[in-house]
Amino acid sequence: MKRNARPDLHSGESARVGEELRDARESLGVSLEEMADRLRINRRYIAALEEGRVRDLPGTAYAIGFVRSYAREMGLDADEMIRRFRDGAGAASRPRGELVFPEPVPERGVPAGAVILVGAVLVVGAYVGWYQWSGSANRTVDTVPSLPPRLEETARQGAQLPALPGPGGMPATGTAALLPPSPPAPATPPPAGTTPPGATPASATPAGQAPRSTAAAPAGTLVPTGPNVPAPAAPVAASAPPPATPAVGASLASRITLKAQDECWIQVRDPRSGQIIVNRVLRAGESFQVPPTEGLVLTTGRSQALEVIVDGQVTQALEGRNGVLRDVPLVPDTLKAARPAAR
Repeated sequence: MKRNARPDLHSGESARVGEELRDARESLGVSLEEMADRLRINRRYIAALEEGRVRDLPGTAYAIGFVRSYAREMGLDADEMIRRFRDGAGAASRPRGELVFPEPVPERGVPAGAVILVGAVLVVGAYVGWYQWSGSANRTVDTVPSLPPRLEETARQGAQLPALPGPGGMPATGTAALLPPSPPAPATPPPAGTTPPGATPASATPAGQAPRSTAAAPAGTLVPTGPNVPAPAAPVAASAPPPATPAVGASLASRITLKAQDECWIQVRDPRSGQIIVNRVLRAGESFQVPPTEGLVLTTGRSQALEVIVDGQVTQALEGRNGVLRDVPLVPDTLKAARPAAR
């Protein structure tokens, strides 16, 4: 039984081509599903072709291919069928003035703002990681090593000694300020002709020796001879010996030098007092001279990158070592006699 195609959706020639193909199929007793399996074409496209519904086909080029395959399968003239179908398909095209705009593809990607934010977080994280692993954080907290105990004691004693006034009310200079203070002088001078105990009479002192008597007088005692002339304390100050601490430091030279072959962290401290002599990161080529203090120990983070030099000669104290070493005694003779560690 023939199906009636809707006249508003197809042209006459295309419909006749479809009807002929359908009649040939039905005459052979082949169902629509079997024909779809033979031609490997969707069933709904074969139905649209047989009913002349050109607008339901995927396109003119595909429809012509369907007609060719269908006609050859039925033993019909494929070229003639294609010509007739093409003529009818032009009349069944979309009406003029109908515009079909492509629909925008929905955005499924990541927003640009999120990409920028994630990139910024990664950059900041990478910088923080590099800052921590490169040792920059340790360099920012390096402290200036404090003075040795003997220097602190000397400075404290010098600050506690008051300056004594010289003769005539002028302050004494040089080492005269370091002289211990004398007992306070009596409020009233002794009567004339009376000689204080332990003092030399003024009349018995020669004129040429007046400055010497003035210098020998106790500090704070009124000298009745001559005008107020400053005592010649400068020669005495010039002959005074310098403080003992600088002299000892100058006479002792550093025998141990720590030299970095690559960037490494070192700490030199005195375990007896807990004082840290140095705590810093040495870059490649930098060196540090260990003070000539007994009992110092060394702690380093990368012993393989540190070289110990004693009296100008490279030792084998840290050779074969690797990683962190703690509390290595900084004794010159021990370091010189050290042998490489077994690997």
